[in-house]
Formats: sequence, C-alpha cells, structure tokens
Amino acid sequence: MPLGTDTKQYETPNHPFQGERIATEHSLIDRYGLANKEELWRAQSQLRSYRREARELLAQPQDEETVMRRREEFLGRLKRIGVLDESGDLGAVLGLEIEDVLERRLQTVVYRKGLANTTRQARQFIIHGHVVVGDRRHQIPSYVVDVDEEGLVAFDENSPLADELHPERAEGQ
Repeated sequence: MPLGTDTKQYETPNHPFQGERIATEHSLIDRYGLANKEELWRAQSQLRSYRREARELLAQPQDEETVMRRREEFLGRLKRIGVLDESGDLGAVLGLEIEDVLERRLQTVVYRKGLANTTRQARQFIIHGHVVVGDRRHQIPSYVVDVDEEGLVAFDENSPLADELHPERAEGQ
C-alpha cells in the first residue's frame, strides 16, 4: 500500500446518534446532492483545517515577515478557491460555514450554472464525463472550482449533452 493511503481524509462525529446533527447532515446531503455522509465529513474536516490554520496565524506575532507571508498565502488561497471574498481577513475565516465549502464543489457549480436540473443530475453528468473545466474533463464531483475557472465550466463539445435539444438538458440552457 502506498504511503499515506491508509489515513482517512476526514473525522467522524464524536457522538454518532445525535438527532439534530443527523437531521442537519441529511438536509445538507439532499441540498448539495452528496453521495454519502463521508463527503460531508470531508468538507467539514477541510473547514476545520482552514479554521485551525487561521487560529494559528492569529496567535503568531503580527510583525514577523514570515508570518505575514504565510498569512497572505493562506488568505490568497481561500480567495482563489472562492471560499472567502476579496475583503475577507483571518477573522472572517473563523466565521465560515460548511455551505461556503460545499458551494465550491464542481457538482454545485454545474447545478448553479443551470447545466443540470438537480444536484444529483449534475453529479451524474460529471461522473459520466460530460463536463469540462476549460479544456480538461473532470470526473470528480468534489473537485474544488477556482473563481477564475467558474466561467469555464461547460459540457464537453463531444458529449451528446452539448446539443441544446438533448432531453436531459436543463430547461433554458
């Protein structure tokens, strides 16, 4: 087994049988068309890592050059992927919600652009290879779309879905 493949990329909840948390998870899974709770837990772990890094940077002395550079790189990365708006700072990172992370998935972007009628249909189009970002085909619904790539999301020109009269195309697209 290759090094690093045996570690999970997410943390499971500490208390598995909390009704309110389970209801919240189910509503997020339905709204964003996730395949299972594991995908949600991955996004939550990603959000936790963003918050953890922000707390570490806030705890560092603000006048050091290396800390300032790390801070700018971190904020630049979050702004590039669209999780944080252009006016955001480290304090805003601590206020991020799970929806901010889930909105940047390719699956959600395809749905929001109107290329699919539902998030589940967007997932199917992606997995079946009908969606490209620029000139690259992506078959992973959890791919994080950068802000500058968002306008490049479209159907593959060789896909039958590229035909506007295809019956599975979203109305109005």
